[in-house]
Amino acid sequence: MLMRTDPFRDLDRLTQQMLGTAAGTWSKPAAMPMDAYRAGEEFVVMFDLPGVDPDGIELGVERNVLTVKAERRPAKTGGDVEMQVAERPLGVFSRQLFLGDSLDTERVHADYEAGVLTLRIPIAEQAKPRKIAISSRGSDRKEIQA
Repeated sequence: MLMRTDPFRDLDRLTQQMLGTAAGTWSKPAAMPMDAYRAGEEFVVMFDLPGVDPDGIELGVERNVLTVKAERRPAKTGGDVEMQVAERPLGVFSRQLFLGDSLDTERVHADYEAGVLTLRIPIAEQAKPRKIAISSRGSDRKEIQA
């Protein structure tokens, strides 16, 4: 249902954290951590976006590619402020997921609460398991051999 196409993303994120360059730009956004799982009839994806204003999040689907972009801006501190510690990464974060045809991308539901963006994507009707009825006509019945 979900395909990862960048095997070096985790290595890149670790390198960014160690070098202190975790902030992203619009031309090279930083990665955002996520969890993904199937829960019954839907696929759930959760992105960590602490400190991001809901208006700073963009979400879109085009040709089964789900794109999430978010921007964390510096806090407004006002007047004459001298920063003592600045460890919270600022900048642009982005993630793309390639969704399979078994998901209904027309009915994606998004919630943002406590710094976590949660997407719920229903399983498409054609992908749900179903039983197929078997009919027979008495003597016209054909036997299937294995």
